[in-house]
Amino acid sequence: MNEQDNPSIASNLAQFTATLNLKNIPDHAQKKALNLILDGTGIAYAASQYPFSKVGLEALRTFSDESCQYLVLGTGEKMAYRDAALANGLLIHGLDFDDTHVAGVAHLTAAVWPCVLAVAEKTRATGEEMLTAYITGIEVGARLGMVAKGAFHQVGHHPTGIVGAFACSLAAAQLMKLSVEQMIMAQGIALSMASGNFEFLQDGAWTKRYQPGWAAVSGIMAATFAEAGYIGPKLPYEGRFGLYKSHLVNLESNCDYNLATAGLGEVWEVLNVGIKPYPSCHFTHAVIDATILLSKKYAPLPEQIESITALVPEEVVKTVCEPLAGKQSPTCAYEAQFSIPYLIAVALVRHNFSLRDLEIEPLSDTVVSDLAKKVNYEVDPNSGFPMYYSGEVRIKLKDGRILQQRESKNRGCADIPLSNHEITNKFMSNCTMAISKEKAQLIKESILSLHTFRSTEDFTRVF
Repeated sequence: MNEQDNPSIASNLAQFTATLNLKNIPDHAQKKALNLILDGTGIAYAASQYPFSKVGLEALRTFSDESCQYLVLGTGEKMAYRDAALANGLLIHGLDFDDTHVAGVAHLTAAVWPCVLAVAEKTRATGEEMLTAYITGIEVGARLGMVAKGAFHQVGHHPTGIVGAFACSLAAAQLMKLSVEQMIMAQGIALSMASGNFEFLQDGAWTKRYQPGWAAVSGIMAATFAEAGYIGPKLPYEGRFGLYKSHLVNLESNCDYNLATAGLGEVWEVLNVGIKPYPSCHFTHAVIDATILLSKKYAPLPEQIESITALVPEEVVKTVCEPLAGKQSPTCAYEAQFSIPYLIAVALVRHNFSLRDLEIEPLSDTVVSDLAKKVNYEVDPNSGFPMYYSGEVRIKLKDGRILQQRESKNRGCADIPLSNHEITNKFMSNCTMAISKEKAQLIKESILSLHTFRSTEDFTRVF
């Protein structure tokens, strides 16, 4: 069959992107998108106060020149076009507090929103066009992540950096008003740019933090090259050396390519993006909730506990459970955010987990560190992965009792969403780490009415 009889994934995604209009997107999907943008923006303001962001922004200032006119969230400063997108991605993702499309296992707002913000400023887009492009990016990135069924993590790839680049190539292309053929080329060009790696897990390195921003930059570059007439491969996904065959090798046979385009324009994956209640890897949230429930119900003292077992999906073990000795003794905040033993120990001792528990003093808490060494894991035979990041905690006390709690679905997922009140409180708490409550309120009002702005300039004026 030829392309006309059997359109490629890239062609189908390009057609969807070129024809999508905000009026065709249900109101509840639009409202969810605005809440996701609100959440990501608030995190950027909080992240601006941390060392990793200050170092990253200082590196980007090396490229400063007269073109520095694009907004960097949380700082009040402007940077060059691509640098602003990279900076905003780093800020939104840097605390690992940003949203996750659960089945796609990708942090899409951290890539798509920085891309949309920068391109919209350059093209002088309306708020309606910005919201449409954002939703486009989420829909595309989510589906491309879903195809892999969680396999990217198994071979050390960060799916956000990878699928985010393709998502951003189409979000940017839509704002740039490229043709369908140019959109196909943009995706092909993005294939040479998409990247993301999990080696940071070995030592708490900072590299994962900028990968969503790099995806935003890659998408912008891919769309720009396509607009100029640059030629990219037409089969970036299902081709002989396409995304899944080249990145997943022996696991590629488990991919479901139909998921890349299933339900386009009818099923809105933006509704399946989970907003995080905790600043840690989303894979850990069910066991955190389970532990907090146990701590409040039984109030076990650390000295009463003989051992703790966490049941987690097999697919997340490499990320949050191994190597076990390292996870039991994290040496920095970033390692702690990906450590099931540390997070269970904190939740037991403090009955909660927040950004404050990642400061130097809490990390050096000997009660927590001793308790973390009592935590082991088992593969959960009843896992709901990748649709849910389920988890179970079993605490064995020295008197022989077993305290047990299972959370089949992670809080924040589509079936157990955070309320508007919880989302707003999270935004205000994060935002006011850097700015006044009054200014945070103005930003909130602007974001939630994004689609009403006649220009990006009017929208960004309050930031």
